[in-house]
Amino acid sequence: MQKTLELSGLLRLIDERSAAFRAAVAAAPGLDVRVPTCPEWTLFDLVEHLGGGDRFWAAVVGAGPAGAPPAEATAARAALEVPKEREALLDWLAASTELLLDALREAGPESGCWAWWSPSQSPHSAGGVARHRVQETAVHTYDAQLAIGAPEPLPAEVALDGVEEFLFTCCATPSAWPHEPTAFDFHAAEGRSWRLTVDADGARTTSIPAPGSTAGPAGAAVHGTAAELVLFNYDRIPLGSLRVDGDAELFGLLRVWEPEE
Repeated sequence: MQKTLELSGLLRLIDERSAAFRAAVAAAPGLDVRVPTCPEWTLFDLVEHLGGGDRFWAAVVGAGPAGAPPAEATAARAALEVPKEREALLDWLAASTELLLDALREAGPESGCWAWWSPSQSPHSAGGVARHRVQETAVHTYDAQLAIGAPEPLPAEVALDGVEEFLFTCCATPSAWPHEPTAFDFHAAEGRSWRLTVDADGARTTSIPAPGSTAGPAGAAVHGTAAELVLFNYDRIPLGSLRVDGDAELFGLLRVWEPEE
């Protein structure tokens, strides 16, 4: 497993990606622009989602360890009021990001909190939340840039951590895989590779050597830049955009799998 970024680095990346997101919103012809990668949403909806998420997770981290989302955080998200005018909306979004950064900084990376994911490979902690919010913010920045016709690749530092973070957070589970056991390999052009194993014991990810090594064959493998792998994992680009080895249909099974925990 690669060494994960320190909290200070994660906070910097959240701040940088949020600034890039706001720049895309500021450059848009209007807040009613449709977001191709979030077909039901306008740019305004995307801003509301990202800013509301920042405020929600700030409250979750601030509440400390919990077995469920804190009632105050859930209520505040349900009652969210967002400015409709662009300049005020951008100020609100910047303030939302600052609330999240302040909460993460004050808590420290080891402070426990509620999280929706399995703790088997991604901790229920402020550090785990920070790592995931980097990716949420980065992918939604790509969404906003795409909506205005100016998509940019995810920064390498974000993307290289993002492949592993997705596999550890969004895929790891103790729930049994309902099909024949198999493995999925993810090979980044930058020289890092990961294997997601799925079987009766659930799903778990390990770092593996580069393609052609002694790791043994996987049921399916995908190759691309780290940025492409992240966008594929978040369903922003199709499998056909990448090189695939093995049984490509297995990725379809993985995409629709909803583990029960």
